Amino acid sequence: MATTATATATIDLPRTADDVWQLIGGFDSLPDWLPYIPESELSEGGRVRRLTNQDGGVIVERLKAFDHDKRTYSYAIEQAPFPVTGYLSTLTVRDIPGAPGTSRVEWTGSFTPVGVSEAHVEELFHGIYADGLAALLKTLNS
Repeated sequence: MATTATATATIDLPRTADDVWQLIGGFDSLPDWLPYIPESELSEGGRVRRLTNQDGGVIVERLKAFDHDKRTYSYAIEQAPFPVTGYLSTLTVRDIPGAPGTSRVEWTGSFTPVGVSEAHVEELFHGIYADGLAALLKTLNS
């Protein structure tokens, strides 16, 4: 029986959650803050994004849930060069209580490894999320 693996990365930012959400909250906004994804093309009324990475690889993702007020969205991968199935990821931005002007971004995912170990894909996606959040901080500071 295949097991589900998970990965999570978080970062605290010196910006309000509303400011961060304004940058990253659009399903088509990855090229605005993630250098690894220079191109995003929406289809199906904005529910599907076709991403092209720096190497020309294509990733197709479907929006599964979106809540502007709670500053969160979830998406599934429909096509990607990753050794997983059943991929579901959520990106959330929250204010940090007691710390005005700061927010926390959390990027989580769950997936089933295919032909590789659970540890391998957990490390892979944790790296993708952590690198992405580091790029977000760099974008906000530039």
